[in-house]
Amino acid sequence: FVAINCAAIPDQLLESELFGFEAGAFTGARRQKKGLLETADGGTVFLDEISSMPLEMQAKILRVLEDKTLRRVGGNTDIRVDVRFISASNKDLARAIEEGTFREDLYWRLSVIPIRLIPLRERKSDIGLFVAAFIEHFNRTTGKNIRGISGEALELMRAYHWPGNIRELRNVIERAVILCDGDEIHVNHLPTEITSLRVHPVSKPAEQVASPQEGLQ
Repeated sequence: FVAINCAAIPDQLLESELFGFEAGAFTGARRQKKGLLETADGGTVFLDEISSMPLEMQAKILRVLEDKTLRRVGGNTDIRVDVRFISASNKDLARAIEEGTFREDLYWRLSVIPIRLIPLRERKSDIGLFVAAFIEHFNRTTGKNIRGISGEALELMRAYHWPGNIRELRNVIERAVILCDGDEIHVNHLPTEITSLRVHPVSKPAEQVASPQEGLQ
Protein backbone atom coordinates (compact mmCIF):
# COMPACT_ATOMS: atom_id res chain seq x y z
CA PHE A 1 0.00 0.00 0.00
CA VAL A 2 1.52 3.29 -1.14
CA ALA A 3 -0.14 6.60 -0.20
CA ILE A 4 0.68 9.65 -2.30
CA ASN A 5 -0.45 13.19 -1.48
CA CYS A 6 -0.61 14.80 -4.91
CA ALA A 7 -0.90 18.27 -3.41
CA ALA A 8 2.29 17.87 -1.34
CA ILE A 9 4.63 17.05 -4.24
CA PRO A 10 5.71 19.94 -6.53
CA ASP A 11 4.42 19.57 -10.10
CA GLN A 12 7.93 19.36 -11.53
CA LEU A 13 8.79 16.43 -9.25
CA LEU A 14 5.53 14.53 -9.39
CA GLU A 15 6.31 12.55 -12.55
CA SER A 16 9.69 11.32 -11.33
CA GLU A 17 8.17 10.42 -7.94
CA LEU A 18 5.34 8.44 -9.49
CA PHE A 19 7.10 6.88 -12.47
CA GLY A 20 10.74 6.84 -11.39
CA PHE A 21 13.65 7.74 -13.65
CA GLU A 22 16.63 6.31 -15.48
CA ALA A 23 20.20 7.25 -14.73
CA GLY A 24 21.10 10.46 -16.56
CA ALA A 25 17.47 11.41 -17.21
CA PHE A 26 18.14 14.86 -15.72
CA THR A 27 20.76 16.68 -13.70
CA GLY A 28 21.33 14.82 -10.46
CA ALA A 29 19.87 11.52 -11.68
CA ARG A 30 23.03 9.50 -11.04
CA ARG A 31 21.33 6.13 -10.84
CA GLN A 32 18.07 4.48 -11.76
CA LYS A 33 15.20 4.87 -9.35
CA LYS A 34 11.87 3.05 -9.23
CA GLY A 35 8.81 5.24 -8.92
CA LEU A 36 6.03 4.84 -6.37
CA LEU A 37 3.71 3.19 -8.88
CA GLU A 38 6.31 0.57 -9.73
CA THR A 39 7.03 0.05 -6.04
CA ALA A 40 3.33 -0.65 -5.48
CA ASP A 41 3.20 -3.39 -8.13
CA GLY A 42 0.90 -6.11 -6.86
CA GLY A 43 -0.65 -3.78 -4.29
CA THR A 44 -2.63 -0.57 -3.90
CA VAL A 45 -1.88 3.08 -4.62
CA PHE A 46 -3.85 5.78 -2.82
CA LEU A 47 -3.83 9.10 -4.70
CA ASP A 48 -4.92 11.67 -2.16
CA GLU A 49 -6.01 15.13 -3.35
CA ILE A 50 -6.01 13.91 -6.94
CA SER A 51 -7.72 17.12 -8.04
CA SER A 52 -4.36 18.86 -7.46
CA MET A 53 -2.65 16.74 -10.12
CA PRO A 54 -1.71 18.68 -13.30
CA LEU A 55 -3.61 17.80 -16.47
CA GLU A 56 -0.49 16.45 -18.17
CA MET A 57 0.11 14.05 -15.31
CA GLN A 58 -3.57 13.05 -15.31
CA ALA A 59 -3.13 11.85 -18.89
CA LYS A 60 -0.17 9.68 -17.87
CA ILE A 61 -2.08 8.19 -14.94
CA LEU A 62 -4.94 7.41 -17.33
CA ARG A 63 -2.50 5.46 -19.52
CA VAL A 64 -1.41 3.39 -16.53
CA LEU A 65 -5.04 2.63 -15.74
CA GLU A 66 -5.85 1.68 -19.32
CA ASP A 67 -2.70 -0.21 -20.38
CA LYS A 68 -1.25 -1.23 -17.00
CA THR A 69 2.13 0.03 -18.18
CA LEU A 70 4.36 2.96 -17.29
CA ARG A 71 7.59 4.44 -18.54
CA ARG A 72 10.26 5.91 -16.29
CA VAL A 73 11.43 9.46 -16.95
CA GLY A 74 14.22 9.23 -19.51
CA GLY A 75 13.37 5.62 -20.32
CA ASN A 76 12.22 3.99 -23.56
CA THR A 77 10.83 0.73 -22.19
CA ASP A 78 7.28 0.12 -21.01
CA ILE A 79 7.06 -1.56 -17.60
CA ARG A 80 3.99 -3.58 -16.73
CA VAL A 81 2.43 -2.97 -13.31
CA ASP A 82 -0.57 -4.49 -11.60
CA VAL A 83 -1.86 -1.82 -9.24
CA ARG A 84 -5.22 -1.10 -7.62
CA PHE A 85 -6.00 2.62 -7.54
CA ILE A 86 -7.91 4.44 -4.82
CA SER A 87 -8.26 8.21 -5.11
CA ALA A 88 -9.70 10.94 -2.94
CA SER A 89 -10.48 14.62 -3.33
CA ASN A 90 -11.94 17.32 -1.12
CA LYS A 91 -13.14 19.13 -4.25
CA ASP A 92 -16.14 18.44 -6.46
CA LEU A 93 -14.55 16.67 -9.43
CA ALA A 94 -17.64 17.15 -11.60
CA ARG A 95 -17.23 20.90 -11.16
CA ALA A 96 -13.48 20.60 -11.80
CA ILE A 97 -14.31 18.92 -15.13
CA GLU A 98 -16.56 21.84 -16.06
CA GLU A 99 -13.77 24.25 -15.13
CA GLY A 100 -11.29 22.33 -17.27
CA THR A 101 -8.95 21.40 -14.40
CA PHE A 102 -9.74 17.68 -14.34
CA ARG A 103 -9.98 15.20 -17.19
CA GLU A 104 -13.42 13.73 -17.71
CA ASP A 105 -12.03 10.45 -19.11
CA LEU A 106 -9.86 9.98 -16.01
CA TYR A 107 -12.84 10.73 -13.77
CA TRP A 108 -14.95 8.02 -15.37
CA ARG A 109 -12.05 5.57 -15.35
CA LEU A 110 -11.52 6.10 -11.62
CA SER A 111 -15.20 6.26 -10.69
CA VAL A 112 -15.86 2.52 -10.54
CA ILE A 113 -17.04 2.50 -6.92
CA PRO A 114 -17.56 6.13 -5.82
CA ILE A 115 -17.92 6.84 -2.10
CA ARG A 116 -19.09 10.24 -0.91
CA LEU A 117 -18.23 11.03 2.70
CA ILE A 118 -20.63 13.67 3.91
CA PRO A 119 -19.19 16.44 6.13
CA LEU A 120 -19.44 16.23 9.90
CA ARG A 121 -22.03 19.02 10.02
CA GLU A 122 -24.43 16.71 8.14
CA ARG A 123 -23.95 13.73 10.50
CA LYS A 124 -23.86 15.25 13.94
CA SER A 125 -25.23 12.09 15.48
CA ASP A 126 -21.75 10.62 14.89
CA ILE A 127 -19.98 13.29 16.96
CA GLY A 128 -20.27 11.29 20.18
CA LEU A 129 -18.59 8.28 18.57
CA PHE A 130 -15.72 10.39 17.24
CA VAL A 131 -15.30 12.10 20.62
CA ALA A 132 -15.06 8.69 22.30
CA ALA A 133 -12.46 7.48 19.83
CA PHE A 134 -10.35 10.64 20.06
CA ILE A 135 -10.44 10.74 23.86
CA GLU A 136 -9.31 7.14 23.97
CA HIS A 137 -6.49 7.93 21.53
CA PHE A 138 -5.25 11.00 23.40
CA ASN A 139 -5.53 9.21 26.74
CA ARG A 140 -2.95 6.78 25.39
CA THR A 141 -0.63 9.42 23.94
CA THR A 142 -0.78 11.76 26.96
CA GLY A 143 -0.99 9.19 29.75
CA LYS A 144 -4.26 10.64 31.04
CA ASN A 145 -7.41 8.81 32.12
CA ILE A 146 -10.31 10.99 31.00
CA ARG A 147 -13.50 8.98 31.21
CA GLY A 148 -16.10 11.24 29.68
CA ILE A 149 -17.38 14.61 28.55
CA SER A 150 -20.08 16.71 30.19
CA GLY A 151 -23.51 16.76 28.63
CA GLU A 152 -23.35 20.52 28.10
CA ALA A 153 -19.99 20.32 26.34
CA LEU A 154 -21.23 17.59 24.04
CA GLU A 155 -24.42 19.50 23.22
CA LEU A 156 -22.39 22.58 22.28
CA MET A 157 -20.20 20.44 20.03
CA ARG A 158 -23.30 19.07 18.33
CA ALA A 159 -24.59 22.62 17.81
CA TYR A 160 -21.33 23.77 16.20
CA HIS A 161 -21.07 23.76 12.36
CA TRP A 162 -17.52 22.26 12.09
CA PRO A 163 -16.05 24.06 9.05
CA GLY A 164 -12.82 22.12 9.57
CA ASN A 165 -14.66 18.78 9.56
CA ILE A 166 -13.14 15.74 11.36
CA ARG A 167 -9.66 17.29 11.61
CA GLU A 168 -11.10 20.22 13.54
CA LEU A 169 -12.97 17.90 15.90
CA ARG A 170 -9.78 15.92 16.50
CA ASN A 171 -7.88 19.13 17.34
CA VAL A 172 -10.64 20.26 19.71
CA ILE A 173 -10.48 16.98 21.63
CA GLU A 174 -6.68 17.04 21.72
CA ARG A 175 -6.81 20.55 23.18
CA ALA A 176 -9.47 19.52 25.71
CA VAL A 177 -7.49 16.49 26.86
CA ILE A 178 -4.36 18.61 27.33
CA LEU A 179 -6.22 21.28 29.33
CA CYS A 180 -8.31 18.88 31.39
CA ASP A 181 -6.83 18.23 34.85
CA GLY A 182 -9.63 15.91 35.98
CA ASP A 183 -11.36 12.89 34.51
CA GLU A 184 -14.06 14.76 32.58
CA ILE A 185 -14.03 17.31 29.75
CA HIS A 186 -16.11 20.44 30.44
CA VAL A 187 -17.19 23.50 28.49
CA ASN A 188 -14.20 25.52 29.73
CA HIS A 189 -11.89 23.07 27.97
CA LEU A 190 -13.44 23.92 24.56
CA PRO A 191 -12.35 26.77 22.23
CA THR A 192 -14.29 30.04 22.16
CA GLU A 193 -15.84 29.42 18.73
CA ILE A 194 -17.77 26.57 20.33
CA THR A 195 -18.40 28.05 23.78
CA SER A 196 -19.77 31.24 22.17
CA LEU A 197 -22.83 29.15 21.21
CA ARG A 198 -23.67 28.83 24.89
CA VAL A 199 -26.91 30.72 25.50
CA HIS A 200 -28.71 28.85 28.25
CA PRO A 201 -26.93 26.55 30.69
CA VAL A 202 -27.61 22.90 30.02
CA SER A 203 -27.60 20.57 32.98
CA LYS A 204 -26.90 17.07 31.78
CA PRO A 205 -24.94 14.22 33.31
CA ALA A 206 -21.50 13.43 31.98
CA GLU A 207 -21.33 10.90 29.18
CA GLN A 208 -18.76 8.21 29.88
CA VAL A 209 -16.36 7.11 27.19
CA ALA A 210 -16.48 3.51 26.10
CA SER A 211 -14.56 1.90 23.28
CA PRO A 212 -15.08 3.45 19.82
CA GLN A 213 -17.09 0.37 18.85
CA GLU A 214 -19.52 0.93 21.73
CA GLY A 215 -19.60 4.74 21.60
CA LEU A 216 -20.60 6.91 24.54
CA GLN A 217 -22.65 5.39 27.35
